[in-house]
Amino acid sequence: MEDEHPDVLTIGQLAHRTGLPVRTLRFWSDEGAVEPVARSASGYRLYDAESVARVELVRTLRELGLGLDDVCRVLSGRTTVAEIADAHVAALDARIRSLKVSRAVLSTVSKRGSTAEETALMNRLARLSAAERKQIIDEFKKEVFGGLDMDPRLHDRMRTFSVELPDDPTPEQVDAWIELAELVRDPGFRARMRTMLELSTPVAGKSRPPGASIWWARQVVQTVAEARKRGMAPAGPAAAEVLSELFGDADRAAVLLCLEAGIEAGAERYRRLVARVRGQFSSPDATEELEWLLRALRAADQASPVAL
Repeated sequence: MEDEHPDVLTIGQLAHRTGLPVRTLRFWSDEGAVEPVARSASGYRLYDAESVARVELVRTLRELGLGLDDVCRVLSGRTTVAEIADAHVAALDARIRSLKVSRAVLSTVSKRGSTAEETALMNRLARLSAAERKQIIDEFKKEVFGGLDMDPRLHDRMRTFSVELPDDPTPEQVDAWIELAELVRDPGFRARMRTMLELSTPVAGKSRPPGASIWWARQVVQTVAEARKRGMAPAGPAAAEVLSELFGDADRAAVLLCLEAGIEAGAERYRRLVARVRGQFSSPDATEELEWLLRALRAADQASPVAL
């Protein structure tokens, strides 16, 4: 055989030269990726030095994820490596996004100790299309905000309000979306949010509701945060001054009712989830400030003189 073809390699020699198993080279040869340059009198496949380079190219393309069909198209000149690479980059990007979603779902399942049924629901929510996610939010907006005679500026804000996951969300954003989607689909949450909004939403042509500043003006939270930072207790003259600064002579009972409704609804949790889905992590959690304000309003209510 060597006398017939002194400058060629048997498949075993090619395997030794490239470090690949004979069965892999035989398969690639059968598929047309690394064809023999000749055959011996006994029918054995023979390869030359260029075959070694061709094997290395095939190996590189296979390691990058290309199938043998694509490899053969490149080697035959029917397409270019750049064209194939572009298609594979898009496919890999989609696969990476899918893996990130899977990781986020599994991470949430692990933290919650979810059942199989809960896991299936979370996976479905995480993989909704943009249109399906929009439909969930639009249904929530219609039930919670629909029919409220709100101030035109606030109405425009609510009309354009959206919760969009980016094309390449972080695991934290996917986790927040799952929790948010579960929350806004809950009829009980929707009913509680509607009650809170009816008590706190500014209405066109009418005086501002006593509790509106709690949920529509963040300086309320900032004022309370400063009071807490100074170590101020929610009961006492100093806290009463803070309440006067925030609400003036407004009906404190109405303010308290609005705050209780918002806390019961979980409005702050909702706001935080929306911010996380959007990737807006700068606004701090105001739960402790709202709880302080609730205790201060209740203490002031108990301290007020009873009408005879």
